[in-house]
Amino acid sequence: MKTTADRIREGMYLRGLKQTDLVEKTGISKGALSSYISGRYVPKQNNTYLIAKALNVNEAWLMGADVPMDRKSDLADNNTPNQSTKKGVVIPVLGFVAAGIPIEAIEDVIDTEEITQEMAATGTFFGLKIKGNSMEPRICNGDVVIVRLQEDAESGDVVIACVNGDEATCKRLRKYDNGIALISSNPSYDPMYFSNKEIDQKPVTILGKVVELRGKF
Repeated sequence: MKTTADRIREGMYLRGLKQTDLVEKTGISKGALSSYISGRYVPKQNNTYLIAKALNVNEAWLMGADVPMDRKSDLADNNTPNQSTKKGVVIPVLGFVAAGIPIEAIEDVIDTEEITQEMAATGTFFGLKIKGNSMEPRICNGDVVIVRLQEDAESGDVVIACVNGDEATCKRLRKYDNGIALISSNPSYDPMYFSNKEIDQKPVTILGKVVELRGKF
């Protein structure tokens, strides 16, 4: 799969645009655009939208997905000029997330999902494809969860957490005075308890809160 940097360069070539043109069209700083074009960083949702609009390409295509490059019209197909559709915001679906890796730097995008502009305005979001059956029957292997990036959550929230820097896991968070528990919905799996000391030393980190489930048929 091509990276976002590959697609930005390809889009610039196809549209005959230079970096200075893209700066002018998007309002993104030259330094930030350089980091996106070089592949050092991946643009966040708002900047992805601005770049895709300037290049007149599909946001999902720009993020590396195997979809048509052409951008869809913002107008409804019913030929009513004054009736426009609210454009959703495309977010990446990741195959894995590990502790310490900034979400915007992960290029292992396996798919995309769309969230509303209202939701996107409340934070940074990503999708994560669930592996395993520890959260069945509600969340199953292959489902996609929509996650808001945040370092903490309330007791009872379903979160994406990392232990010992390993790949992230989806669990329900329970907080106690002396530590936390990460609890599976599937009773076949025992809760994982961590003292406050273990949380710091292992470490145990919260990457985000699950806000939506998108089950797959």
